[in-house]
Amino acid sequence: MDIYIKRLNKTISDIIFQLREEKNLTYSELEELTGVSRSVLYRIEHGETKRPGYRTVKVIAAVFPAHYNEIMECYIQEEERIDVLFEILREIVNVEDHSFLVSQILRSPQGKTEGTLQRLYDFTGKISDSALKVILYKAIIKYSREHGVMKYIAKGLLQKHLIERLDITRLEQSYQDGQEILNYTNFLSFEEQITLYLRMGLLAFAVKKFEDCIQFCQTGIVMERKDTELKARAHLAMINSYSRLKNYDKVEELLDVFEKYKYDFVNEAAKISRAIVKARKGEYDIAVPLLEDYLEELSQQYRLHIIDELFEIYLKLDDLNACAKLLERECEMLGAIPELPHTYNSLGKYYQHKGYYFVNIGLIDEGVKSFATSLQYLTKINAFQEKDIYVFLMFIQNSLILNQGLYKSYNIDDPKSLYN
Repeated sequence: MDIYIKRLNKTISDIIFQLREEKNLTYSELEELTGVSRSVLYRIEHGETKRPGYRTVKVIAAVFPAHYNEIMECYIQEEERIDVLFEILREIVNVEDHSFLVSQILRSPQGKTEGTLQRLYDFTGKISDSALKVILYKAIIKYSREHGVMKYIAKGLLQKHLIERLDITRLEQSYQDGQEILNYTNFLSFEEQITLYLRMGLLAFAVKKFEDCIQFCQTGIVMERKDTELKARAHLAMINSYSRLKNYDKVEELLDVFEKYKYDFVNEAAKISRAIVKARKGEYDIAVPLLEDYLEELSQQYRLHIIDELFEIYLKLDDLNACAKLLERECEMLGAIPELPHTYNSLGKYYQHKGYYFVNIGLIDEGVKSFATSLQYLTKINAFQEKDIYVFLMFIQNSLILNQGLYKSYNIDDPKSLYN
């Protein structure tokens, strides 16, 4: 009969006894291999020790490596002591084992539901492995839903969201997940509510929901009485959202407040924002010199954004020489770009502008390549629009634009509208 079948429904005592017999090990020999005394081994095998210690069982299981997981799983199934289960949880690394053990912890009759959830929640918060944290938060959420513990549904959802929102490939899904958490705000602490609203504001901007961004940021900023970096970044996201909505008077109003924050990024971000407002208002005689100076003065992280703005202005002004000078410095200016949503969006815009430039000077193939690269970056964050696809297809299909300029091929009365 199969060894595993013979041990079905066996206790930890039965399994250790059977394995010792199969290996023809005496108590003395097993003592030598494990360091566990013969008397302790005898009491475990004969059921006299109902709850053997975790470390004792662990060293015995190590003698039978082919059956290690089987022994430990049986031990966990029998164990009801919360402290012992958490001791095991701190040591294991296999994700599947964590899921099984968490279920055992939550079902333990020794624990009170909320107390056990709080302990598991605190434990999860100290783990450094993000993937494992998500799995444990999911277990907390699932158990809390099944038992109607609203507080830990809310707290688990929030913490899971704060991890998953960093995945730039699922920004839209993260935003939808965040919307669900809004149904549980009454069960979050005041500080957690602030975090939720401000983070949702930043995420709303990343997925181009600018009105939502403004609403979330306003709510969080009013609630947060301290001047934190997160509050300052939410303030900037709100400024950028108003800029995208072309409410430039509101942008300038908010910039006056934003400039009072004491964080390093504020001064440079405010400078760029004010220059962009001038550009959006068509005050190029003011905007261009400012942006050209900032391209040399400000830190690397802002260069791509500045280049995009200048490229856009130069194309509107049909200043192809200025465009060419920007491209000459491409390697120097782009440098090492971090993989963040806003940088992918900026790179998408950059290669789009580059494509327009190449088409205008008659380099259709280069224009197609640049626009394809633009779409690759925008696709990473689901930021491309139908117009982007349309223009790309036109680049491929319509060779007649070679010497006529990009805008003429679209029969648009106001060609500058492509950049609005």
